[in-house]
Amino acid sequence: MTVTIGRRELLVALGGVAVWPLAAHAQQAAMPVIGYLSGQSSVAFPTWLAAFRDGLNSAGYVEGRNVAIEYRWAEGQYDRLPALAADLARRQVTVITATGVTAAAVAAKSATTVIPIVFSTGGDPVKLGLVASLNRPGGNVTGISFLSNTMAAKRLELLRELLPRATTIGLLFNPENPNAVTETADVRAAADALGLKMHIEEARSERDIDAAFAAFVQARVDALFIAGDPFLTSRRVQLVILAARHGLPTCHDVRANVEARRGGRINKLWREHF
Repeated sequence: MTVTIGRRELLVALGGVAVWPLAAHAQQAAMPVIGYLSGQSSVAFPTWLAAFRDGLNSAGYVEGRNVAIEYRWAEGQYDRLPALAADLARRQVTVITATGVTAAAVAAKSATTVIPIVFSTGGDPVKLGLVASLNRPGGNVTGISFLSNTMAAKRLELLRELLPRATTIGLLFNPENPNAVTETADVRAAADALGLKMHIEEARSERDIDAAFAAFVQARVDALFIAGDPFLTSRRVQLVILAARHGLPTCHDVRANVEARRGGRINKLWREHF
């Protein structure tokens, strides 16, 4: 499910027309500058970055020709985002695109109340404090919510339907993700309603993932539930290989993770990454 929060001022800001309170800021340079703030690395989601550039091109903006982009990558270390966002604000970019993780949007909003911000998130932007409401976001922040994190309870229900004899589910989440608290609470509540036990582990790093799987195996969980998180998605190869090695059915939040496990791709992934 996708909910789009319209904001024509963003297009106007890129075009340099005086609409935003500090419109002179958007017009100070002949070439508008987009601040691209991501919680991930430049290689983690190449298709997303390509789609971003394609979208700009379709709107008539070509990087290096009539628009410049300042990239800031947190490399999966979400605690770096506030400093990266502050740097973009100091450079007075025309607009900030906050992507890769909800924490990027939160950091951008904290860094400026003037520069327009466009975010993408899997959570509820109202509950996260990013916007006042979906139809009237207010302030200088707008964006898109895929609501993937809010579907956590339904995902667990589907997992139970596929594995009706399962009694214990392992939950892996990244505590650095602002959506983690809400999503984990939703999964716990759904598990209680379904009569399931939960074994919960955290993962902030590659090493944490290895340790979490060791704990899941020791706890004899029947299946795994991977919380929605860009860092965990960037480690999909590691997750898929470990789940296959231990024979654990796994529920992911993105299609790419599931497709990676199909057929004989496991051996190929192993050779490529290990």
